[in-house]
Amino acid sequence: MKKEEVSIIPDEIISNKIYLIRNQKVMLDRDLADLYQVETKRLKEAVRRNINRFPDDFMFEMTKKELENWRTQIATSNSDKMGLRYAPMVFTEQGVAMLSSVLKSDRAITVNIKIIRIFTKMRNLLSDHLSLRLEIEDIKKKMNNHDKNIELVFSYLDELVDKKEDEKERTKIGFKKEDN
Repeated sequence: MKKEEVSIIPDEIISNKIYLIRNQKVMLDRDLADLYQVETKRLKEAVRRNINRFPDDFMFEMTKKELENWRTQIATSNSDKMGLRYAPMVFTEQGVAMLSSVLKSDRAITVNIKIIRIFTKMRNLLSDHLSLRLEIEDIKKKMNNHDKNIELVFSYLDELVDKKEDEKERTKIGFKKEDN
């Protein structure tokens, strides 16, 4: 498989196949099989033959409850099982990387490189988003402090105005010049 053919796959297609399950960004076996242009059955067989390469943080199978929840997240009716007879295997970023060593095809390697780059882009976007949130929180704290400081300045000004009014009522002492 030529690299040019894989580069034709738009990033959006791959990023739309990344889901959040168990608070992890993951891809489903059938989506990966589609991208690698192999049958899902063959992908699963390759994984099962090399199961020791896929610990739980690399790959897991969805529970029935997760599968139902996932279907509702993507707005698909529960009666339409989306061609899923069995709980799908779900691969984390590390699991996707491991797949290239299991499938051993040029296409799998090239597609994996593209997928890993998209995972990295997503992580960077989330990191940038987090740093923006932290900066906004910092600005809010500073604004809060500015509000308090401005209130303090106004209270001091009020005190000075009150003192000035008190000074008008006092009798002045010292040398007085007589008007002739």
